[in-house]
Amino acid sequence: DEWFSRGKKLPEDLGADTVDFPKRTTPAKGYELLFQPEVVRIYISLLKESKTPAILEASAGAIQNLCAGSWTYGRCIRSALRQEKGLSAIADLLTHDSERVVKAASGALRNLAVDLRNKELIGKHAIPNLVKNLPGGQQTPAKNLSEDTVVSILNTINEVIVDNLEAAKKLRETQGIEKLVLINKSGNRSEREVRAAALVLQTVWGYKELRKPLEKEGWKKSDFQVNLSNASRTQGGNSFDDSTL
Repeated sequence: DEWFSRGKKLPEDLGADTVDFPKRTTPAKGYELLFQPEVVRIYISLLKESKTPAILEASAGAIQNLCAGSWTYGRCIRSALRQEKGLSAIADLLTHDSERVVKAASGALRNLAVDLRNKELIGKHAIPNLVKNLPGGQQTPAKNLSEDTVVSILNTINEVIVDNLEAAKKLRETQGIEKLVLINKSGNRSEREVRAAALVLQTVWGYKELRKPLEKEGWKKSDFQVNLSNASRTQGGNSFDDSTL
């Protein structure tokens, strides 16, 4: 506990392009072996090489857990995943046939997006696949994902577009607005899904630069106004998912 507390006291520079792991004076041992630099490379290798859904889910889940929170090694691992070209491997899992793999990948990307540089890259490359996993639209065949998975994807989208105008533009360009409004107005989605979608819509409407283009496409302010009196209003910043898989 004492060692862990020391690790949490270091400030986190979310804008840094690279973050170095703390220098060690003794070899890692015990649970410390779970979050050393070489572990990142092992997980990335598994994500790229394995064809087994259970291994892919577990690897993405481990990354999600390691990147949760503001502790020192979480910050380092978020940076290391980017430096080792692991973001694209996780984003690719969003197209996997296994729903469990998709959900684990979504959770990992949400926690990785706490890093501002990661957020930018995820916004550019993962938003289209995140949107494809949402219910509705013209996709064939339509995906039939569980409530938990849909909520996870919506929370990830919100994390990525908060303070990220380019990602919000990408969401609009990939027909994400249509799906979000449909979730809110179709009447056949759960309350959790409606709340999660409403938070994304609120974030989008918060960008004044997008309002005129959205209105030209036929959207109205009322499409982005949803009653969230009882909803959680987490709006990015360290809104990581600290659940474990």
